[in-house]
Amino acid sequence: MIVCAIDDLLFSIKIKEAAKQLGVELYFERSADRIVDTVRDKQPSLVIFDLNSAKLSPMESIRAIKADASLRRVKTLGYVSHVDSATIAAARDAGVDDVLARSAFAMRLGDILTSA
Repeated sequence: MIVCAIDDLLFSIKIKEAAKQLGVELYFERSADRIVDTVRDKQPSLVIFDLNSAKLSPMESIRAIKADASLRRVKTLGYVSHVDSATIAAARDAGVDDVLARSAFAMRLGDILTSA
């Protein structure tokens, strides 16, 4: 199970199509207030964040997941515009496990989904 905290329609479709082809179970959470509860309920192997999402407050969710002893082990991955160095630094400060540029995320999507 992979939880996606993504509100970008293009990437949501891309991830859904890849997951369907690979037989990977996904759950999309599009409410900032529900992300941590969804992670607690679903116990995913990975949470994927769109770090550029203003609506989903990814840094707050990452901090909350990593601060919770029962969720800390859940792997987090964020993708971001490669030129957005401030967001990359903020995600690392929040405790994200891995950060990829959008282009690298798209190219490695199959591997990301199957290795989670």
